[in-house]
Amino acid sequence: MVRSVRESPVESRRNFTLACRNAASISGIAILHLRAGLSQHNFSHAKDQIPMAETNKSFLPHWLQIVLIGRRPRNTVLRIAVLVPVVFLTARYLIWPLRVQGPSMAPTYRENGINFLNRLAYVFHEPRRGDIVAIRLAGRSVMLMKRVIGLPGETVEFIDGQLYVDGQQLPEPYVQFPCRWNRPPRKLGPNEYFVVGDNRSMPLVDHEHGAAERERILGKVLL
Repeated sequence: MVRSVRESPVESRRNFTLACRNAASISGIAILHLRAGLSQHNFSHAKDQIPMAETNKSFLPHWLQIVLIGRRPRNTVLRIAVLVPVVFLTARYLIWPLRVQGPSMAPTYRENGINFLNRLAYVFHEPRRGDIVAIRLAGRSVMLMKRVIGLPGETVEFIDGQLYVDGQQLPEPYVQFPCRWNRPPRKLGPNEYFVVGDNRSMPLVDHEHGAAERERILGKVLL
């Protein structure tokens, strides 16, 4: 046997009010969650729209940064890592700077002029007649700059300022000053080169010249 239960009008209104409040609170929570989600979405979207210039601020002006390290710093670092040892090895072992002191090579080279020595010039061949070479005197800092005029096994002599090799006169277009040298014949050994400067106007006794052994010839002057 089932009995129906009737509510009084006062209880019905009370229950209806509670139901409305519960529905309103639930919808409010949903609205708050929805608004929070929209706020997070807008914030992340706005963050994505921030220009890279603002996120990658630098203490250097943009143009100065390009001048110093280039547009791609990583590539610049790699270039520096390669160039530094190459320059060091070149300056240490391959190309030596020279400073001319003294008038013995005038007018080809003037005093206090700057030049360079190629240390690899005679890797594949020996010095040749007419080459301007550097000859070691004391270590690396003191060298003679001279021209090769006699090769191993030849006989070199000067007669009234003219060069004779094995009895034959050789032209020397690089000699611009008058010369009156007289020097007896000198037979070169198998490892010797006869070297002399281009300024033959100097007295013979004041001019460094003569036979130089091959191991003392450090290289060929570049310019």
